[in-house]
Amino acid sequence: MPLLSVILNVLWLLTGGLWMAVGWLIAAVLLAVTIIGLPWARAAFSIAGYTLLPFGYRVVRRDAHLGQSDLGTGPLGVLGNLIWLVLAGWWLALAHVVEAVLLAITIIGIPFAWAHLKLAGLALWPIGRMIVPADPRPLM
Repeated sequence: MPLLSVILNVLWLLTGGLWMAVGWLIAAVLLAVTIIGLPWARAAFSIAGYTLLPFGYRVVRRDAHLGQSDLGTGPLGVLGNLIWLVLAGWWLALAHVVEAVLLAITIIGIPFAWAHLKLAGLALWPIGRMIVPADPRPLM
């Protein structure tokens, strides 16, 4: 991970990233407790990790990245996203927007506010997305 991403991730943790990752973990655990919520719990756990350290990664559509559709990118994915939106998505997105507004008050907080807004969009519609490294170069 580039040095700039490491610095931004450390600052991110101090400016609300840790609390939002905890929020995603709480949502994942609550969904995992119910057997019905297990498909969404896995996505919430992976997004919690992304919320903890977002710089150096990006979110892409799974079908565009892999070149093929699957259950999460078709009509069942839309249905799953609608259920997610009602169960947990709206309040996670709202929390990210509140954090973004608070951070956007300062000039230094604007990059972090932008990251929270991107996470708010992901919180509304996470199924059919995947997290990939932002740098497409090989690690060798």
